[in-house]
Amino acid sequence: MTFSYNSVAGRSVERIQALSDGIFGVGMTLLVLDLRTPALEAVHGERSLLAALASALPQLVMYLMSFMTLGIFWVGQQTQLGHLERSDRHLTWINLAFLFAVTLMPFSTKLLAEFYPFRAALLVYWLNIVALGGTLYGSWGYSVRHGLLRPGTPPGVAAAVCGRIRTAQALYAAGALLCAVDTRLSIACIVLVQLNYVLAPSFSSLRRAPRPEQKSQPPPQ
Repeated sequence: MTFSYNSVAGRSVERIQALSDGIFGVGMTLLVLDLRTPALEAVHGERSLLAALASALPQLVMYLMSFMTLGIFWVGQQTQLGHLERSDRHLTWINLAFLFAVTLMPFSTKLLAEFYPFRAALLVYWLNIVALGGTLYGSWGYSVRHGLLRPGTPPGVAAAVCGRIRTAQALYAAGALLCAVDTRLSIACIVLVQLNYVLAPSFSSLRRAPRPEQKSQPPPQ
């Protein structure tokens, strides 16, 4: 039996996971490298140090925002890969396109941190998020259509993953549109969207937590 190269290439899900973990780790590390401590010659006392730290606040906010962005998309990709039985050449390249968007995040973050009053900088950052969501959505859709999921995967999983990505992208788009009023409103909206996806599962699990069972009381005599 003969095989074509394309039929046997890129079949390892584990290798995709390993590469993804490394690129996400490097991307998250590069984000913090753009944070700078105040210049020594510019600090002459407690008040000037506080003023210098206040001037660095936009960079700190962008770092926090982008760290959450990468964290959310890392969880999303790992969730998808965890449901795959195997990969193939096309899915591997879709995931590589996703990782390419990951490597662009330090650039779009730095651009927004330095030029946050400008709409163009905000739109570049948003387009980076669109690229992340679009490739992640395409990866999942391809996996479902070509039967790459693990046998026994509940039917609702596919719809839940797609719905989460569509909802998140719609919310990010709504936040980006606020730059027509003020880019700071857009940034605040994006941060709130991210906090929702980071914290909402914990809150919902607390709301659904079962109440402790009460000890049964003996029937009255």
